[in-house]
Amino acid sequence: MNTAAPVMLENRCYDELQVGDSASLTRELSKADIELFAILSGDVNPAHLDEAYARDTPFHKVIAHGMWGGTLISTVLGTKLPGPGTIYVGQQLRFVRPVNVGDIITVKVTVKEKRDKNMVLLDCLCSNQLGKPVITGEAEVMAPTQKVKREARPLPDLQLNRHERFAQLMGLTKAHDAIRCAVVFPDAAHNLLAMLDAVKAGLIKPIIIGPRAHIESIAAELGVDLSGCEWDEAPTPMRAALQAVALARSGGVDAIMQGHIGRET
Repeated sequence: MNTAAPVMLENRCYDELQVGDSASLTRELSKADIELFAILSGDVNPAHLDEAYARDTPFHKVIAHGMWGGTLISTVLGTKLPGPGTIYVGQQLRFVRPVNVGDIITVKVTVKEKRDKNMVLLDCLCSNQLGKPVITGEAEVMAPTQKVKREARPLPDLQLNRHERFAQLMGLTKAHDAIRCAVVFPDAAHNLLAMLDAVKAGLIKPIIIGPRAHIESIAAELGVDLSGCEWDEAPTPMRAALQAVALARSGGVDAIMQGHIGRET
């Protein structure tokens, strides 16, 4: 649960703004910031995520997405200056230097010009901990005309799961051959896809136990190929389970994977 103190938001209306007014925020870039931005944006360029790849780039290390800094500019505009009620109309940006993990970025926006119809131009500058610019630009917004002062809505907690231990475990299987595995009555899509994931990972050689015609029809709907699988016909989940156990006892399979079997089975 997020227990941080409430944040109060207060805007600056068009009539209150003066040329030269400014607001800023400071953030330190973390690896998690880069990963979260990649998840939200879908931008999985290896220059941002793959350290081995990044070593051979002109920057020699992983760098932040350029628009990570751009979103911080939006944060200042929407929460500080002018603040809530601001309508973002346009943005010009120039990316001057890369931002690396551990860099401390200060984002500052400054009112440059007030125009008719509540339009405002603001200079935008993102600087690193050395005071060097990393992003420069200019934003155009429609400033609010009504005063807003209210508490910001609390945000949910967020946790990144990198599955590193799972990857290590999967790595240990690479030195071993796939095992023969009885897959019991996989007549649901998620059962078939899980089985095929295990095949693709080199973990199992499946023996599918169940109604072949029915299971193949499900595979056809999913657009997946079962041509490399062995089959053992069984009309019901109970019968399939019994046949799987018999195979295991006789040494015909090394493992059993449960498919679509209810608790009553």
